[in-house]
Amino acid sequence: MTLDQLACFVAVARVGHFTRAAEEIGIAQPSLSRQIAALEKSLGAPLFDRVPGSVTLSAAGEALLPVAIRMLEDRATAHRRIAELTGVTRGRLRLGATPSLCISLVAEVLSRYRAAHPGVELHVTEAGSRTLTALLAQGELDVALVIAERTPDSSGLALIPLLREELVVVSSATHPPLTAGRAIALEELAQQPFVACHDNYDLRVVVDQAFAAAGLRSRTVVEGAELDAVLRFVARGIGVSVAPMMAARHYPGLRITGLTAPELHRTISLAQRTGVAPSHAAAAFRALLDDAVAEVTAAPADAGSVVE
Repeated sequence: MTLDQLACFVAVARVGHFTRAAEEIGIAQPSLSRQIAALEKSLGAPLFDRVPGSVTLSAAGEALLPVAIRMLEDRATAHRRIAELTGVTRGRLRLGATPSLCISLVAEVLSRYRAAHPGVELHVTEAGSRTLTALLAQGELDVALVIAERTPDSSGLALIPLLREELVVVSSATHPPLTAGRAIALEELAQQPFVACHDNYDLRVVVDQAFAAAGLRSRTVVEGAELDAVLRFVARGIGVSVAPMMAARHYPGLRITGLTAPELHRTISLAQRTGVAPSHAAAAFRALLDDAVAEVTAAPADAGSVVE
């Protein structure tokens, strides 16, 4: 049994598919299958029940999974502690962040981080908050930036609120303004052609809940896009949407309008595991993150502006 075999096993257990697991960890699918076969041979038991299109854990696999995760966490801890001996001139940072943060706050912080610590290996996982907190709890991330105010007490995670961000209406800068110098009400927004994010986005959940609470429905013309595509569609005049302020003001060709009745906000938090001291690489990221958040907080509101 080797740690590489266990890493392959955990990847397949997480995604339930050999090919997708191989893509996720960056090896060829035949190599991953050989690693799993060798692990099963050494243990003397099948680890998966294989059915067309997917695989599920066998009884032996269920027993092995928590042990394998702990062993891989121990390897990561060993690498981290050795890297700490050289400060942040080397090492690795495994960061998780939601898509909207990746195109705004995270891009800014990683630009500064790379300039200050070019020897640190950076790994970014882009996913929804629930997925990120699950990966963090399993030891597969060092820190994560999520959209949440609290986490279940049993998760072994701590959330540190960083910023309360306004959600704004975005429309094409080349089209007439939605309103004459004022914020737009949700009832008025419901009358506009709307471009909606994929339904697994935290942003989509907040917007859908706001419409439902007001007894309204959006006039959706495009649905299921990633946030970057949503902002591109809006900039081309296909419809309007709701976006986080930071993402909106980083994207050209948009007009930003405030939303009222009700105003919408979201809380950006830093998630980390309790009882695990941050590595030097993670601590350096946190310092740069705090600087960036302070700058965002001090920046003037952009509602009513056009992003060039």
